[in-house]
Amino acid sequence: MTILLTGGAGFIGSNVAKQLLLENHRVICLDNLDDYYNPDTKWKNVQRTLSDPGYHFHEGDIRDAELVDTLFQTYGFDAVIHLAARAGVRPSVQNPALYFDVNVNGTMTLLQAMQRWNVHKMVFASSSSVYGDSPNVPFDESDTADRPLSPYAASKRAAELVCHTFHHLYGFDIFCLRFFTVFGPYQRPEMAISQFTDSLLNDTAIQVFGDGSTARDYTYVDDIVRGIILSLENLNGYEVLNIGGSDPISLADLIQLIEQAVGQNAQINRLPMQPGDVQQTYANIRKAQQLIGYQPSVRVEEGIRRFVEWYRASQEAGLVTN
Repeated sequence: MTILLTGGAGFIGSNVAKQLLLENHRVICLDNLDDYYNPDTKWKNVQRTLSDPGYHFHEGDIRDAELVDTLFQTYGFDAVIHLAARAGVRPSVQNPALYFDVNVNGTMTLLQAMQRWNVHKMVFASSSSVYGDSPNVPFDESDTADRPLSPYAASKRAAELVCHTFHHLYGFDIFCLRFFTVFGPYQRPEMAISQFTDSLLNDTAIQVFGDGSTARDYTYVDDIVRGIILSLENLNGYEVLNIGGSDPISLADLIQLIEQAVGQNAQINRLPMQPGDVQQTYANIRKAQQLIGYQPSVRVEEGIRRFVEWYRASQEAGLVTN
């Protein structure tokens, strides 16, 4: 298959690109290398696969309709894996218009190009944040998800609805995957596990928002990649699927795991809860298990051990860019 992979220079996208290439797909990566975090980190991700003859990288924006049309015309895509987005719950509170422009209008640009060029298959990266502080635990895809707590979450839910509209109008096969707190090697530097690990290795205090009781369903990146590939292989109709670890852990316990992996106790600087943050996330993955055969294989304890091992080696080699 020839696949348009948006956001392919990012943490998840670069891992997806690597796996697609291993499975002999042709991967066309579109990424604008934005400055949400250091673009050098994204360029290093691209360089991991740039030498593969099946990989082609284009720097550009998903909102650029002319560029998107050119790519569809040039490569003749069979499917789109749409991971590109403006990321981050807390920053979205400060700049909601940008988040809606990129995450909703950008998705619309891609869907319109698919309609023009007769491409009917998309895997779309949504987020567990759409559930807000749902009282139904674990979170189920049948929940209404109509009470998002941040512009980021609202933009992801809006993009899901746009995807359904194009499924209804044009018969597109689209799976919207609600990812639950992805982590692992090459993850974004502003994420909690990266920051905590870096602080512990450098003997500086970590910033903890709240009392440590918030819980997240951390999902190792290899499991996320597998969920994306399985979705691509089973695309049929419109579906929303939770892709998570289904094993939430509190912030306090997460810090303990990182302390154990690093071999050092943390200095903690406690701060108030931040606007837009939810109390917990927890994925009901039964639907994904039944529909695509998804099953997470890396528990958070093992994932933290692997991440700290990778981070320490990368730091020693001077490869970590914050």
